Amino acid sequence: MRTLYHLWLSPFSRKVRLVLAEKDLAFEMSVEKVWERRPDFLALNPAGQVPVLIDDEGPDGPVTLCDSGAICEYLEEAYPKRGLIPGIPTDRAEVRRLAAWFDCKFHDEVTRNLVGEKILKRFLGLGEPSSEAIRAGLSNIHYHLDYIGYLCERRTWLAGDHLSLADLAAAAHLSCVDYLGNVPWEDHAEAKEWYARVKSRPAFRPLLADRIPGVPPPRHYDDLDF
Repeated sequence: MRTLYHLWLSPFSRKVRLVLAEKDLAFEMSVEKVWERRPDFLALNPAGQVPVLIDDEGPDGPVTLCDSGAICEYLEEAYPKRGLIPGIPTDRAEVRRLAAWFDCKFHDEVTRNLVGEKILKRFLGLGEPSSEAIRAGLSNIHYHLDYIGYLCERRTWLAGDHLSLADLAAAAHLSCVDYLGNVPWEDHAEAKEWYARVKSRPAFRPLLADRIPGVPPPRHYDDLDF
């Protein structure tokens, strides 16, 4: 069996969930409240971060994996069916470049400023959200949605002709921000059309069912025809 330690609005956890689902790999989930610093969890990952995947069915035996990038690379190599980093070396490099774009640049400029300020600060007890950071996140997201639109005008999916890890990384981050109602879809038709295609995939449905206690999503969050 596989067990994924995760948090509801961790985009990195959501990315791994999507990869597992797209590869049709069965797994159980366990919500890990990282701010509690549980000794048993720290024994799995001394960094105290999610996601952590325990794969008791690995091809080389049971394994415990930390870091979403390492986990996704492991899943791609250990379970190559339904590949998400496909093609020749230049194609695979482009998938990895775009996945890193969203995991690093989008996260630093958007996710951290919106999800981090509005949600994580609350659970971590770090005080009031920074209005300056929130304004920056709301401004920065337009640039990233424009970039998604630019890519979609030239490609079927973000990195090429096939759904890839790049699409899943981008959608994982956007789904977290969309849970807060902070994605201006009305201003970015191409990005909205791409997200609707990802959102309608069976692998994405469990994410749309997520609910944070005391923080309901907007009505359109789980609407496939948003």
